[in-house]
Amino acid sequence: MASSSSGEPLPSSDSPALKFKVVAAQGRARSSRMTLPHYTAHTPMFMPVGTQGSVKGLTSAQLADLDCHVILGNTYHLENRPGSELVAEMGGLHGFINWQRGMLTDSGGFQMVSLLHLAEITEEGVTFQSPVDGSRMLLTPEQSIGIQNRLGADVIMALDDVVPTTTNDPARFVEATHRTTRWIDRCIAAHSRPTEQNLFGIVQGGLDPELRRISMEQLVARDLPGYAIGGLAGGESKDDFWRVVAQCTAGLPPGKRRGTGTGASGARPMSKPRYVMGIGYPLDIVVCSALGADMFDSVYPTRTARFGVALVPEGVLKLKNACFARDYRPLDPGCSCPVCARGTPRAYLHNVVTRGLASAAGLVTLHNIAYTQALTRAMRQAIEEQRFPDWVRGYLTTMFPKGDVPGWVRDAMEVAGISLEGVATAPRPPAGRAADREAAEAQGQEGGLGSAEDKGQGQEGGRGLKRAAEPVTGSA
Repeated sequence: MASSSSGEPLPSSDSPALKFKVVAAQGRARSSRMTLPHYTAHTPMFMPVGTQGSVKGLTSAQLADLDCHVILGNTYHLENRPGSELVAEMGGLHGFINWQRGMLTDSGGFQMVSLLHLAEITEEGVTFQSPVDGSRMLLTPEQSIGIQNRLGADVIMALDDVVPTTTNDPARFVEATHRTTRWIDRCIAAHSRPTEQNLFGIVQGGLDPELRRISMEQLVARDLPGYAIGGLAGGESKDDFWRVVAQCTAGLPPGKRRGTGTGASGARPMSKPRYVMGIGYPLDIVVCSALGADMFDSVYPTRTARFGVALVPEGVLKLKNACFARDYRPLDPGCSCPVCARGTPRAYLHNVVTRGLASAAGLVTLHNIAYTQALTRAMRQAIEEQRFPDWVRGYLTTMFPKGDVPGWVRDAMEVAGISLEGVATAPRPPAGRAADREAAEAQGQEGGLGSAEDKGQGQEGGRGLKRAAEPVTGSA
C-alpha cells in the first residue's frame, strides 16, 4: 500500500465509472491517478477549454501531443451550436472532435453569471435569451444532465445556482446554496448513464465559511464520484479566494476510512477528486495544488494567447510591445513545445502578433497550453519525489526574484505547510482587492473578466497576481 511522507496510507475511491488513487502526497499536495472511461488522467492537471468542442487554434492531435489529459466543453454553447442531438449521432464529443482522451462538460451554470443580463433564474431552472438569435432556452437540472448525457463526456457537472462573489446580498447566497443542493438531487435522478459518466457536484456558498460547510456536508452525503469548488474567480480578493479553496480542499471528502475486513490498520482513507473551477493563472494553479486541489480549467491560456501574451516562468511576455521587435530568443529557452524547440524568435512572433495574423494566435496558444501542461507535470513529479516544497520555493523565486511574494501567497503557503524562508524576503505587501489590482497593473498582468464567447465563460475575473517578465533583448 502506498503511503505519504508521514507514513499514513494514501486514499483512493472507486465509483462505477471512475477510479481515483492518490499515488503520492506531501503536506496537503497530492499526485493522483484518475481512471476515466476514456483515459487515465494524472493530477494535478489543467484542462484546456474547448467551448464548442474544440480548443481555438489547436487540433485534437496537437492537444494529445502536448499531453493534455482532459479537455472541457461548454454545455450551454454546445447545445446552441451544433446541438447535442447532432453530437450524439456522431458518437458523442469524443467522436465529434476525434479525441480519445478524457472530456468534461460543464452544466451551463456559470452562464448565470456571465450572461446574467440574458438570464432569468427560478426554482425550475434558468432561462437564457440566446446571444445568437434572441430565442429563449430553459435550462433545468434535468435538461442540463440530458444534454450532457448526449454529449457523452467522461465527467459531467451538476447544474448549480451561481452567484458572483462580489454580490452584496447575503440572502441570495443562502438561497443559491440550498437551491444547489435541491438541484443536485434532480441531477442525480435525471442521470441516465451513471456507469459511463461521472456526475460531479459543485460546492457553493460564496465567501461565507458556514455556507460553504453546509454545501460540502450536503454534497458529500450524496457520495458523488467527485466534487468541484465553484463560485470563485469572480472578482473577490485573493485573500478571500485562497481561504475558500483551503477550507473546501480540507473538507472534501469527509475523510472516512474504507474498511478491508482487516481492522483499522488495513483500512484505506477514502478520497475523491477536487476540482477548482475557472482557475487558469499559473500562480493560482500552484497555490491551489499546494492546498490539495487536483483539477483546474480556464480559457485564460488560450484567450490571452489571442492577444499576443505568452506564459513564461517569470510571468508573461506581452509580444505586442516594441521591445520584442529585435529579440531573437525563443519565448522560453527551457520550454520543449514545438514553437520554442524550433527556436521561433520573439521578434518573429512580435511581427505576426502586431499584424493580427491568424498564425500568431495558433503559435502562442500552442506554447501557452504546453506551458500549463509542463507546469502541472512538474508539480506531479515533485510531489512523487517528495521535494514539492523545494519546487514551490524555486517557482516563487523565479516569479518574484526581489522577494516580494504577495501576502496572500505567503499565508496560503503557511497553511499548506511550505516555508518561504529565504524566498519571501521583501516587506509584506498590502492586502485586499485594491492592492491586488495595483500589483497587477504594476506588474503588467493580463486581467479582464471572461472570454470573447460570453465575457466570463472561463470564470477568470482578473484576480491572478502574475509578474510580467522583463522584456529584455540581451543574453539570458
